[in-house]
Amino acid sequence: MKLILKLITGIIIGIVIGFLGVDWLTKSLLTFKDVFGEFIGFMIPLIILFFIASGVSKLGNESGKLVGMTVGTAYLSTLLAGIAAFFIATIIMPLIASDGAVPDEAAGMEGFFSFEIEPLMGVITALVFAFLFGIGMAKLQSEMLIRVFDEGKGIVELVIIKIIIPLLPFYIAGIFAELAAEGTVFDTLQVFGIVLVVAIGTHWLWLIIQFIAAGSFTGKNPFVLLKNMLPAYFTALGTMSSAATIPVTLKQTKQNGVKEDVANFSVPLSATIHLSGSVITIVSCSVAVMAVLDGYTVPSFFEMLPVIAMLGVIMIAAPGVPGGAIMAAIGVLTSMLGFSEAAVGLMIALYMAQDSFGTAANVTGDGAIALAVDKFTSKLKG
Repeated sequence: MKLILKLITGIIIGIVIGFLGVDWLTKSLLTFKDVFGEFIGFMIPLIILFFIASGVSKLGNESGKLVGMTVGTAYLSTLLAGIAAFFIATIIMPLIASDGAVPDEAAGMEGFFSFEIEPLMGVITALVFAFLFGIGMAKLQSEMLIRVFDEGKGIVELVIIKIIIPLLPFYIAGIFAELAAEGTVFDTLQVFGIVLVVAIGTHWLWLIIQFIAAGSFTGKNPFVLLKNMLPAYFTALGTMSSAATIPVTLKQTKQNGVKEDVANFSVPLSATIHLSGSVITIVSCSVAVMAVLDGYTVPSFFEMLPVIAMLGVIMIAAPGVPGGAIMAAIGVLTSMLGFSEAAVGLMIALYMAQDSFGTAANVTGDGAIALAVDKFTSKLKG
C-alpha cells in the first residue's frame, strides 16, 4: 500500500511540474526518466535469465508426473486467463479510450542528455539461455551452478527491491511530467480507474471459473472451496508476494481436502509458475495502453496469442518479488508489441497500482490447481 501511495504521489508531482512549465525542472525529470529507463532495459534480460533458470532448476526434485501435471495445469490456467482478459479488454477499453491521446514521443520535450546502457543480451537470448541451463541443472542436479543462479537471482531481487522499486515513483513522475507538458495527461488518466476495475473484475470472474471447474472435477461445492481460500487471498493483498503467502495458501489448500504430499509439492511450485492474475492484469493494461496511445493498434486475437503464451513462460518465479512480474514482462511488451518508453511507464504505473490484487488472484487460484492435481494423482494411483 505504501508503494501505491508513492506512485500516486509521483503521478501528481509529475503532472504539477509538467503544467508549471519550468523547463529546467521538467527536463531534470525527463533526464532521470531516460537514464532510469535505460537501466530497467539493462536489467530485463538479467531478470529473465536468473528468475527462470533458478525456477526451472527446482523442477527436477520430484516425481516427473507430478511436476508435469502441476506445470501443465498451471500454464493452461494462465494461458486461458490471458485469453479471457484479452476478449474482455478489447470489448471494454475502446469504448472508454479517446483516440490518439499521446502524440509521437519525438515531438515532445527532451531531457538534458541521453545515456545509453546496452543490455548484455536480448530478451529471447536470455529466455533460451535460462531454459537451457535451468533444465540442465535440474537433470544433473549441479549444486554449484544451482547456487550460482540462485545467488544471481538474489542479487537481481535486491536490485529490484532496493533500487528499481524505490525509484519507480520518480520514473513515473517523469512519464507524467512529459504527458502534462504535451497537454495529453488527462486523456490518459481518464482510463486508469476503469482499467483497474476491469482487471480486478476479470480476476474474480476467472477465480469463479477455476473453482467451478475444480469443484466439478472433484465433486465438491466450488463456492465452499473458494470461500476456504479467502484467507490466502487477503494475505496476498498485504504481502504482494505469492512466495510470502505460501504458508497460508498451503493451510487453506489442505483444508479443502487436498492430500498433504500433493499440497506440499503443488502449492510452492504453483506460487512460482501460476500467473493467471498477473497475466490478466498485464493483458488488460496492455490493451488499455494501446487503445490510449497514438501510433498503436490493438492486435487481433491471433496476434496477441503468442504474447499471452510468452508472458506465461517469461514470468516464471517472478511472483516471489513485489513488482517482479511486470519487470519480467517488459521484455515481451517491448519486443513483441513494440512498446515505447512512455507505454512501458504507463504499464508499470497501472500494474503496480493493483499488484496486490493480481498476486491475490494468483495464490487463490493455486488452490484450484492443487485440487485438480490431487484428483489426477488419485486417478493414476487408482
